[in-house]
Amino acid sequence: MNNTQAFISENKERFLEELLDLLRIPSVSADPSFASDVNKTADEVAKRLTEAGADNVEICQTDGYPIVYADKIIDASLPTILVYGHYDVQPADPIGLWDSPAFEPVVKTTDIHPDGAIFARGACDDKGQMFMHVKAFESMMKADELPCNVKFMIEGEEEVGSMNLGIFVKNNHEKLKADVILVSDTGMLANDVPSITTGLRGLSYVEVEVTGPNRDLHSGLYGGCVANPINALAKMVASLHDENNHITIPGFYDKVVDLSDEERAEMAKAPFSKEAYCTALNIEDVMGEAGYSTPERGSIRPTLDVNGIWGGYIGEGAKTVIASKAYAKISMRLVPDQDPEEITNLFLNHFKSIAPTGTTVKVTPHHGGEPAVTPIDSLSYKAASMAYEKTFGTKPIPVRGGGSIPIVAMFEKELGLKSILMGFGLDSDAIHSPNEHFGLFNYYKGIETIPYFYSYFSTLLK
Repeated sequence: MNNTQAFISENKERFLEELLDLLRIPSVSADPSFASDVNKTADEVAKRLTEAGADNVEICQTDGYPIVYADKIIDASLPTILVYGHYDVQPADPIGLWDSPAFEPVVKTTDIHPDGAIFARGACDDKGQMFMHVKAFESMMKADELPCNVKFMIEGEEEVGSMNLGIFVKNNHEKLKADVILVSDTGMLANDVPSITTGLRGLSYVEVEVTGPNRDLHSGLYGGCVANPINALAKMVASLHDENNHITIPGFYDKVVDLSDEERAEMAKAPFSKEAYCTALNIEDVMGEAGYSTPERGSIRPTLDVNGIWGGYIGEGAKTVIASKAYAKISMRLVPDQDPEEITNLFLNHFKSIAPTGTTVKVTPHHGGEPAVTPIDSLSYKAASMAYEKTFGTKPIPVRGGGSIPIVAMFEKELGLKSILMGFGLDSDAIHSPNEHFGLFNYYKGIETIPYFYSYFSTLLK
């Protein structure tokens, strides 16, 4: 990989400028007003893959946004790596909290990123991390050091639940045949403490609607006489956790797989400073489920959180009204062996059962996903560990991730393949939040590390 690394070193500025161009396109899949930009981004990804040296570059249409496919088969007898990523991004809202426009990327230094970081929506999640793979592939191609076959599958609907990816995968088993799936949509502990995500939580996401009277009412005439949906919703949401922050939905924990004391001890080796954690978030203290540490609460335990709540009058001044309806969006992060459909039904039945007299409840399920675990004794994990150790100079720590990538479980079910999650972002990169960013160190280190994974995996699998 010497020639590959030399090519990377010589082309860093160009790699950065090309990523900045990609970040300028507002590929927000959740908002139909950005549809043309999402499609434009797919075209741009296809263009960059072609320039990098990929063959059979296709923009595969779906019932939603397209999936970009490409491959490079140098020898059918060699191992094949299937690279997955996504080119769509979260909405930039709340726009007013950004220090610079979300789709006008800038590079600024920070305490954590003294060498600079790219500030833009999608910088880390996932355009920056997806683009690392394109540039790593290009570098191996230009250096004539690609050691195996590679396939790319880059989608545009990850941020809205990958609604059409499962159909595409189901219909293209042969096209997607590989030995491992390589994903960079996770993070690592710190720039000097690399880590590999070995587990992901699943997800159940619902929207609830609480209805009281058939219209908004004057609070002077009707206050105290009829159920107030906003008051009711607030009490119902509050009741979903007890005094120990355990979730109160009957049956919620029945299938949770508890980790052994030995496994928890291994996880505890990862460095964690409660003081630094609180300082970074500007909070006085942590909170969560009794009996578990903060890292455990964010990775190996299920959670329930309100992601949005609204109803009634929220404009300027006062309006004395009892709203007819109140709403909330609620996400539940799941761990092995919780089933998202079962958990959704448990939530639905429980939430309706606790509605006070005078109200009705509607629960609308949105997207979900199953939890996943990657064994640390697999060849892919060993190859990834060797690659990180090569470029970081220290062996990575296996960690469980708190987020959800539902497609990982789907890939295993449909293609019979495990995924290796080689993320290079940091928890402090503010993904899904204003001022999302991605360190230049991390971007370049990803491009440098990925080729070593190709090399080590190809060698181990022979």
